[in-house]
Amino acid sequence: MSDRLVIIPTYNEIENIEAIIKAVFELSTEFHVLIVDDNSPDGTAKVVEELQANFKDRLFIAVRNGKLGLGTAYIHGFKWAIDRKYNYIFEMDADFSHNPLDLERLYAACANGADVAVGSRYKKGVNVVDWPLYRVLLSYGASIYVKIITGMRVHDPTAGFVCYKRYVLENIHLESIRSIGYAFQIEMKFRAYLKNYKIEEISIVFRDRLRGKSKMSGSIIHEAIFGVLKMKIRSLFHKDKF
Repeated sequence: MSDRLVIIPTYNEIENIEAIIKAVFELSTEFHVLIVDDNSPDGTAKVVEELQANFKDRLFIAVRNGKLGLGTAYIHGFKWAIDRKYNYIFEMDADFSHNPLDLERLYAACANGADVAVGSRYKKGVNVVDWPLYRVLLSYGASIYVKIITGMRVHDPTAGFVCYKRYVLENIHLESIRSIGYAFQIEMKFRAYLKNYKIEEISIVFRDRLRGKSKMSGSIIHEAIFGVLKMKIRSLFHKDKF
């Protein structure tokens, strides 16, 4: 049995899901995959369930009741992985913006001493392909803003391509995480930072999705901006929950 689990949250990813699953299973390193689907109306879960026959004991799915948010999807997956004693637990998007080949690089970083490995768009300049300029500026500006507010020296704190060692997830109080959207990614890294876990960034090339629709929205941006301030303040007054 593999001790490496890739968690992929999905909502209406029927155009990508089969290809991304097969790409992970074609890697020379063995990974298991857990799809956390928020009851996608396009039939994403049905495709995964059909694929399970071909990838027995490697492909798993959890279907939730509705669109409950990225953060809660990952927390659901983290708890599932912890219960089954996976040692290396990964976050990855379904839309190929994250190259599955880079899973092996993230794994190598953690296997060689990092507690958290982050697939970083901004460690070496700006490695983003096919994004409009406003999104690049918004994302890169957010990384600078987060550094200022939190004190973290992570170049890409909003990154969603990450490997955690199991004990990190066991020790950062998942139950008290407040963020739901992309601010969840910041809060996860911030909690690891406060625990003095070693966070290593691996430079990757991030590509905009070719198929399907982006889940970015105004509410997500609002949470990322104001949620970081609230998170920082909570960390000062409620250290026992971080």
